[in-house]
Amino acid sequence: MTTPLRLATIGTSTITEKFADAVAAANGAGDDIRIEVVYSRDQERGAAFAERLRVPRAATDLDALLRSGEVDAVYIGSPNGAHAAQARRALEAGVHVFLEKPATPTAAEFAELVETGRDRGIVVFEGMRNAYDPGLARVAELLPRIGAVRLVSFGQSQYSARYDLVLAGETPNIFDPALAGGALFDLGVYPLSALVHLFGAPDTVAGHLVTIATGADGAGAAVLGYPAFAAQVSFSKIGVSHRPNEIQGELGTIDFDEVTAPREIALSLRDGTRTAERIEAAGNNMVYEVRRFAELVRGEDPVPDQERTLAVLRAVEALRRGPR
Repeated sequence: MTTPLRLATIGTSTITEKFADAVAAANGAGDDIRIEVVYSRDQERGAAFAERLRVPRAATDLDALLRSGEVDAVYIGSPNGAHAAQARRALEAGVHVFLEKPATPTAAEFAELVETGRDRGIVVFEGMRNAYDPGLARVAELLPRIGAVRLVSFGQSQYSARYDLVLAGETPNIFDPALAGGALFDLGVYPLSALVHLFGAPDTVAGHLVTIATGADGAGAAVLGYPAFAAQVSFSKIGVSHRPNEIQGELGTIDFDEVTAPREIALSLRDGTRTAERIEAAGNNMVYEVRRFAELVRGEDPVPDQERTLAVLRAVEALRRGPR
């Protein structure tokens, strides 16, 4: 990149801190990407966050920031329900958009953003970290070894400390349905993304969401149909699982540890042979999505990335609608 890619961030949560760390890692590896300013409605909070991230300054007027000419792109790490509106404001100002997952609560909202961006020559991108992870790339390389795929089982379950607040009668953002909170949006999109990345969009989606006191989903499971195989996806923020992820083929099986960042991968063939390998990768694998975003801003085609996001969001919508 001949000139630096100058970023602004929206959101002062832990995920934005991880994004900033990934930007620093990408910059340290040779990409010229910099966070120039953080946005927060609260000046004091924004200034403290900027200091923590070692960013030059904080801003409280989003539209003025986006139109200032100081930034080329914005990272949107605000609550899910705010993503679409903030992205529209960035597009109107001619600024590239990096959306934290899930990109938007609905596929229609994301499709609208993509169309607007395409018309204006602006990148709209969702940061789905496992789609760009070298571990998932290695799983894809191993697929031909297991023959015709017949059954896939992916999951992501991680107990949220904020569920304790729900049990105490509160409604934290992550479990607030008005902000598009819940386990499906927060965790379920990871196994869905891995599935779509490896095999494309499913033909059918059916499942069930477990509703908690706030009205959001705390857990859920789905069966997704493909022409030659079935896939199972599970997710939870109110429980814990340590089971591996698995792809069964007619000639063998691939299993791996984390669907967000596969590091321990094993190939078991029908003849009894089993090989295991460890994937060496960045500790913060958001660095790979940051690099991909920079490639898209440079001019690479964003359509495959956007189509994957749309397929995942359509599956999410099918699950949220429930049986018909």
